[in-house]
Amino acid sequence: MQTIDNYNFSGKRAIIRVDFNVPMNEKFEVTDDTRIRAAIPTIKKVLEKGGSVILMSHLGRPKKNNDEKFSLAHIVATIESRLGVKINFAGDCMGEKAAHLAATLKPGEVLLLENLRFYAEEEGKPRGLADNASDEEKTAAKKEIKEKQKEFYKKLASYADCYINDAFGTAHRAHASTALIAEYFPNDKMFGYVMEGELKAVNKILESPEHPFTAILGGSKVSSKITIIKRLLNRVDNLIIGGGMGFTFIKAQGGKIGDSICEDEFMPLALEILEEAKEKGVKIYLSVETVAGNSFSEDADIKVVPIDNIPDGWEGMDASPKTIAIWESVILKSKTILWNGPVGVFEFSKFAVGTETIAKIVAKATKKGAYSLIGGGDSVAAINKFGLANEVSYVSTGGGALLEYMEGIELPGVKAICR
Repeated sequence: MQTIDNYNFSGKRAIIRVDFNVPMNEKFEVTDDTRIRAAIPTIKKVLEKGGSVILMSHLGRPKKNNDEKFSLAHIVATIESRLGVKINFAGDCMGEKAAHLAATLKPGEVLLLENLRFYAEEEGKPRGLADNASDEEKTAAKKEIKEKQKEFYKKLASYADCYINDAFGTAHRAHASTALIAEYFPNDKMFGYVMEGELKAVNKILESPEHPFTAILGGSKVSSKITIIKRLLNRVDNLIIGGGMGFTFIKAQGGKIGDSICEDEFMPLALEILEEAKEKGVKIYLSVETVAGNSFSEDADIKVVPIDNIPDGWEGMDASPKTIAIWESVILKSKTILWNGPVGVFEFSKFAVGTETIAKIVAKATKKGAYSLIGGGDSVAAINKFGLANEVSYVSTGGGALLEYMEGIELPGVKAICR
């Protein structure tokens, strides 16, 4: 298989699928350029080896073409400041202008195409169907968009001599630019450094982790983590369960959780997981206390209460110091650490203490020699918020893609390069 390091880019145009779906404020200023910075090494490698680069990405979820709010024009200045190279902006990803700019691109130059999702063909889903559309109309619309999609990615492929997928965050989608376009480059397709790094990092913890191996799972819903938990039970020594998802386990065991979030329908499964962990010798650590609030807000009154005896009218909002102390002793003895999901409502500063402390503990364990992988949108946001991204082993840029890969699901964006 071709790699970005052994491929000859001299005089060639490389079309790179990047993930520049970055957050912006009301002034359309990029507020977190993590994903842009992550893609820079791949872009520079092509330029340094004598090639030119065509960048393509989506931004947000536009419902129509040319929605100014979702234009990639807003991020051109940020890319230029990080790359140190002038960016030519096509203003479209289709049309004569884009084709001309791609055809005349010289070695060392970079072209950015407009938001791919301005075209329904990127996702391959019809738009504008009436709510009362018949099944026949829906079937016809789906058939039409699939036919148009082929022309869409054929046009994108015509711009370049080789294809690089460096967008791990979208690798779980079988979209035109993430998987389908690869068929036009049977011998000239490869992963970028972001994709390579992500796959190596996840494979390291799933296939050959050093033990003790501790996974820290948080977030609000256990339902979104069921498959991951099941898979991890065959690999980890310790499983720390925090955040809102923990209350389903507590209530399932007869605990009183007040107004805390809970998925009652998953309580039987929670008990099954606890039993399976016991059978496999995996130690599960739930909270013993919680910092409870009397409302879901920044200015809520707070008090620390036992995790299984939360008063009515109160809800668990953060892990308590006593809970964190127990978890810390486990984490610091670990050689491999996976962290996915916050352990409290870290968006509110009053309830961010637990998540920030976990971040610091994972960084401390990493400094002692542990391998730590931070994955999932909220976990990455937390590690960046607290300025600790450079103090852990690897911070994943993938959200849904990372979770699906950890679940053992084959990602279309990965399969397209490997086949």
